[in-house]
Amino acid sequence: MATTATSTSKSKYWLYFLISFVVFMLMLIFMNQWFWVAMPFMLTYLVLALGYM
Repeated sequence: MATTATSTSKSKYWLYFLISFVVFMLMLIFMNQWFWVAMPFMLTYLVLALGYM
């Protein structure tokens, strides 16, 4: 039971990371002076998906 919950939450974090990465890249391409706004979300979800936090 605990393994399923951990797997589900990690997959959710990976999905959030990929969405925030796409937003980050789009902001880097089209609004490069504001790309840093998306960076904390991308890095936070990466750390959560990798299980370091």
